[in-house]
Amino acid sequence: MFWALEAGRVDTRGLAFEQVVSDIQTLNEWALEGRLEVTAISAGVYPSVAHRYALLPHGASMGDGYGPVVVARGEVDLGEVEIVVPGKLTTAYLVLRLALGEPRVRELPFDRILDEVREGRADAGLLIHEGQLAYAASGLRKVLDLGAWWRDETGLPLPLGVTVARRDLDRLDDVSAVLGEAIRAGLDHRDEALAYAERFGRGLDRATTDRFVSMYVNELTLDHGDVGRRALEELLRRAR
Repeated sequence: MFWALEAGRVDTRGLAFEQVVSDIQTLNEWALEGRLEVTAISAGVYPSVAHRYALLPHGASMGDGYGPVVVARGEVDLGEVEIVVPGKLTTAYLVLRLALGEPRVRELPFDRILDEVREGRADAGLLIHEGQLAYAASGLRKVLDLGAWWRDETGLPLPLGVTVARRDLDRLDDVSAVLGEAIRAGLDHRDEALAYAERFGRGLDRATTDRFVSMYVNELTLDHGDVGRRALEELLRRAR
């Protein structure tokens, strides 16, 4: 999305966009304060900010049969061990609770969890982002795939992240339209957008970046549609 904005590939309708890069737990916390005008947040936190933010139809990250994974060095009983999680406001943690009840957890920034498990400081870890693809190379094994669990439970994709805009924006419709057009431009010019995205890939090679982007940037990102809305409604119904 931001490649198209930065490269001038869409008409911004006179609006100025400033990119703010942060981890999802921090963005969730900021959304609770209403700090940013437009932001990505975890789907599971949306009910807490719905009075302040409108849910946009585009910009969602949904895993269709895949999603956050719990990994360990060997066989573990997830009901008995401590699981390191990337924040209690993340959808990943919400779905972990839906699957396991109330596991014993410890919070840690998402990009430190893989090493925490690999080096033996944690029995198990809940991985989001590119950690979902990198754990095997670190000698870890998948114990639970929450995206597959959700698909088996509901038959729906798992809504992980959504994009929201503050309801007090004077030109909310224009903001939404520009962002939707920017995502379309990125999908239509994939190679250029992917090269831009690599700058934020935390050391991933091109093939892994391409695979990860394919998982979470697709037609459901352009418009989550009826299927995405049903998935989000089901997630929030179960969460409640």
